[in-house]
Amino acid sequence: MPFSHDDYTVAWFTPRCHNVYTLGNIGSHNVVMVCLPSGVYGTISAATVVSHLKSTFLSLRFGLMVGIGGGVPSGSADIRLGDIVVSKPAGTSGGVIQYDYGKTLRDGRFQHTGMLNKPPLVLLKAVAHLESDHMAGKSQLIRILANIQVPTTTALDQQFLRPTNDWLFRSEYSHDESKFNCCTCDQNQLVIRLERTAEEPYTHYGLIASGDQVMKDARTRDSIAQGFNVLCFEMEAAGLMDELPSIVIRGICDYCDSHKNE
Repeated sequence: MPFSHDDYTVAWFTPRCHNVYTLGNIGSHNVVMVCLPSGVYGTISAATVVSHLKSTFLSLRFGLMVGIGGGVPSGSADIRLGDIVVSKPAGTSGGVIQYDYGKTLRDGRFQHTGMLNKPPLVLLKAVAHLESDHMAGKSQLIRILANIQVPTTTALDQQFLRPTNDWLFRSEYSHDESKFNCCTCDQNQLVIRLERTAEEPYTHYGLIASGDQVMKDARTRDSIAQGFNVLCFEMEAAGLMDELPSIVIRGICDYCDSHKNE
C-alpha cells in the first residue's frame, strides 16, 4: 500500500541538494530525508529547507540533523577526528547555541542573547538510553558500521576514510596558508595525546555551537567554547531548532583551526 505525505513523521537533514526527498523507513518510523543545497551553508539555508519540508509533509514530529562539524578538543573532552557529537541540553540551553546571535556592548564585549528550543522528550529519552548503553559498554556502533561498510577500493571511497595522521596543533600555532597540507608544519607544536586503543569512534554528548561563520581559528574557537562549554561548531542547526524540534548529530572532520583541510 503506498504511503501519503501524512505517513512520514521523522525528518533527517544532511548537507547537500535542495528539496530532493528520499523516502524510506527506520524500524517502525517512516522517514523523509532532505539534503541542504550543495555549496550553500548557514542557518538561513537550513531554515528555508525545513520550511518547505514542513509545508509538504504535514505530520512531521521531529528531525535529525546529521552531518559534519568541527571539534573542540579540551581537557574534559578528548575529541578526535571521526568521533561523534550528539546535542544534549545543558543548563538553560536546549543542546544547540547560536553563538553569533546577540549584540555588541559599549565596551566592545559581545553579549549572547536568545535561546533555541529543546528537542522533544521522546528524543531526549532515546539519547539518555544510548548514552547509558555507551557508558555500560553496550554500544552497537561497531556492529552497525561493520554491516554498512563497503570495500574502499575507489578514489572516491578513499576520500571518506579517517586521515592517516590525526594531528592537533597548539592553539597559538597557525598554519602557513601557502602550504596545501601540514606536512611542513612544525611537529614540535603538536599537542601530545594518549594513543587510543579502541577502533570505535567515541560518542560525546553535550552542547553544539551553530552560526553562519566558518570557524577556522583555534583561539577564537577556544574563547567561544570556554564561554559556552561546547563540544563542536557547525553552520546549520540553529536554523531549524525553532522550526522543527531536532537532535543534532555531527561527525568530527576537523578542529576548527587554520590547519583544517577540505
